[in-house]
Amino acid sequence: MQPFALNYARPAADVEVTAVYAYDSGLQLNVLLDGRIAASDHALLRELGTTTSTAGSKTHFDD
Repeated sequence: MQPFALNYARPAADVEVTAVYAYDSGLQLNVLLDGRIAASDHALLRELGTTTSTAGSKTHFDD
């Protein structure tokens, strides 16, 4: 017997995303392509809500 949800579940659509910032390990911050700190770009934060990276989860066990 097949579970009910499997009859209606659909895979999420793949969305092409281009990050406008990258993690700088020297600064330990996300930086924009022009070198500015991503957290200082208020328009970017309003659009995305936040900037995230995986660095904290690799260095801090209490995150």
